[in-house]
Amino acid sequence: MIETTYQKSTVNGNTAGLLLIEDSIALARVYQEYLGELGLEVRHVTEGRAGLRQIDADMPGIVLLDLNLPDINGLEVLESLNTSERRPIVIVITAHGSVDMAVEAMRLGAFDFLQKPFDAERLRVTVRNALEKHNLASIVETYRQNFSRDTFHSFLGSSMPMQAVYRIIESAASSRATVFITGQSGTGKEVCAEAIHQEGDRSNAPFIPLNCAAIPRDLMESEIFGHVKGAFTGADKERNGAASLADGGTLFLDEIGEMDIDLQSKLLRFIQTGSFQKVGSSKTETVDVRFVCATNRDPLEMVREGRFREDLYYRLHVIPIHLPSLHERDEDVLQIAEHFLHEYSDEENKNFSGFDDYVRNLFMQYLWPGNVRELQNVIRNTVVLNNGDQVTKDMLPLTLGQQVTESTPPETPVPAVYTETLISQSTESIRPLWIIEKETIEKAIDKCGGNVPRAAAMLEISPSTIYRKRQTWENISS
Repeated sequence: MIETTYQKSTVNGNTAGLLLIEDSIALARVYQEYLGELGLEVRHVTEGRAGLRQIDADMPGIVLLDLNLPDINGLEVLESLNTSERRPIVIVITAHGSVDMAVEAMRLGAFDFLQKPFDAERLRVTVRNALEKHNLASIVETYRQNFSRDTFHSFLGSSMPMQAVYRIIESAASSRATVFITGQSGTGKEVCAEAIHQEGDRSNAPFIPLNCAAIPRDLMESEIFGHVKGAFTGADKERNGAASLADGGTLFLDEIGEMDIDLQSKLLRFIQTGSFQKVGSSKTETVDVRFVCATNRDPLEMVREGRFREDLYYRLHVIPIHLPSLHERDEDVLQIAEHFLHEYSDEENKNFSGFDDYVRNLFMQYLWPGNVRELQNVIRNTVVLNNGDQVTKDMLPLTLGQQVTESTPPETPVPAVYTETLISQSTESIRPLWIIEKETIEKAIDKCGGNVPRAAAMLEISPSTIYRKRQTWENISS
């Protein structure tokens, strides 16, 4: 066995090393010359086992692997790498042009393959592509280690939309600026407001939530500002409102779009000055309050309709945070479902430990119009009314179980990109929806050269959706 190390170059700033496993020393030197302009540190060994030892000792970014080696076959090297937690990007080389061998190498995880003889440009292009993948993987791993998290305060979820929400909360928490939270009902707007409060320097002060939709309009002013004795019928003693109670802390006004338009002017003055008067009093009080508000409506639409003051909107809408719907959060739905399943199983002394594959797939495909609140209710209903180890389809509430039929796997709504195709079919040629969707997705992947993320972007769906559907189709075929 011969091992050679070529001097590392700094051309293009590449830091990923390349290990060349090639039994021909002459060819190895030729390949090194080809790769000289890429600025890679190239290590060379002539045997497969030596290559595996080198990879264990000093993981390279890229491996250029000849499939025909004197000690073990290159495919065996690939199989060995598949057992490792970390593995380099592998480009295989074959002298025989065997399509079957190349396909097997790709199945085992090879990034690309080269058929001997190949010229310098073909090698450089392939290695450049591998470098791009290596650099992207490094960026993603750095992001995952530094920013990715499964939980944040009372939030559960590691999806990209939620990572963005977590970062905004962290950035905004220490500021006095008003935060305006939007999102559908059940997405966790109060959880978001509490996270802002807890993350900031007011965490030891009061957090006072007030739901503007749950309080009668004629009592709303008193709820916010308080009242003095005799201010109105039933006011038999003086009472502090949410503004006084939140002094030094955070006042959260949920569903602020439901506030009466006349009261909005008093709220605007309170936000601008920090001062207010209790109902029935002429005395002005001043407090130090951080304002956070939320609505499940489009605030600008409310402004256009004249139901929300424009000046109040711009005063409140300083730091906007939009909470994604549960359906937009990919596999967060399973993490949240499992959390509630374990929590309620403990409360009810049940033995549930998970969901069967059908239920997991259904949860991923269902739109969850009620978001996390709906999922929470579904899990509690299931746990209370059933017993078992795994949650199965027949245990789910009837309204959820009716979303799919016995014969058709749960699917997402048909993307608009091929709605026209479905409509144009005659009744005689109607086929199951999942088959049409399968053909459309496969055609998109083919047109994108096998690039699943690109096909997903063109179809306006998540790449993970395509992978899940492929698994479902395989189960149907088997």
